Amino acid sequence: MKSKAPTLRQFQDRFPTEDSCLDHLMRVRWGDRHDCEKCGKNAHFYRVKARRSYACEYCGHQVYPTAGTPFDRTRTPLRDWFFVMFQFCASRNGVAAKEVERQLGVTYKTAWRMCHMIREYMGQVDGDDPIGGAGRVVEIDETLVGGVANSGKSGPNLQNKTVVLGMVERGGDIVTRVVPNNRQSSVFPPIMSLVKPGSEIHTDMARSYQELWRRGYKHLRVNHGAGQYVTGDGTHTQTIEGFWMQLKRGINGTHIHVSGKHLPKYLAEFEYRWNMRDVPHLMLDRLLYSFVR
Repeated sequence: MKSKAPTLRQFQDRFPTEDSCLDHLMRVRWGDRHDCEKCGKNAHFYRVKARRSYACEYCGHQVYPTAGTPFDRTRTPLRDWFFVMFQFCASRNGVAAKEVERQLGVTYKTAWRMCHMIREYMGQVDGDDPIGGAGRVVEIDETLVGGVANSGKSGPNLQNKTVVLGMVERGGDIVTRVVPNNRQSSVFPPIMSLVKPGSEIHTDMARSYQELWRRGYKHLRVNHGAGQYVTGDGTHTQTIEGFWMQLKRGINGTHIHVSGKHLPKYLAEFEYRWNMRDVPHLMLDRLLYSFVR
């Protein structure tokens, strides 16, 4: 049975106050007791009033749980940060900065900054471990994001579009990269670094993938131009195409427009939710327990 993501009521019960959020950060990063950097004793640290810090019971040396986290040097309450992180994990199509502005009563500049820092943090937590391997199937495809695709006699005009390359292990994780174009010289480097040798790769008939078999991969293709979407041996790219649909539904429906400059952060957000799709109840916890000391 698939576990459900936490509800808003459960989140509010877990983090009812600002102090509960700060205490969570302290315990996750430092534990109940740790060796004081100043006096060297194994000490318990007590909360300092009017500061986001805890002091050593022996020498009074203070540590700041928010240091080095997305919440460092911000006057925005921790509870607001945690709530926006909860929204990012509970939503399927993303969270707009205007919605955060309305719900928290902060300026749009503050809401925009919070959203982008959380997206960047989601990418750091998710990471980019290589996918595939012997006996594993990896689907690869590229898509265009942003702008309007103008087609002419010379083919599509990509100047106002951003090309995104996607690689997904069937039943596993997805990794995306923004690439300059859809030529072989642009798509091969990320494929070589992120897809393990020996993988069985499924693509469409694009010319940029033709030489994959020379790089240690088993390469199977499906001809979309001929109306072929699944072959008799199970060759298809429907998994990666499903991710593209989810990504574009979120961008077009929630964000309306995403610039190429910030697109990698949005990709990281959607990658994180996709890669945690089978354990939605751990999606928020993974973010809340991944702060580096």
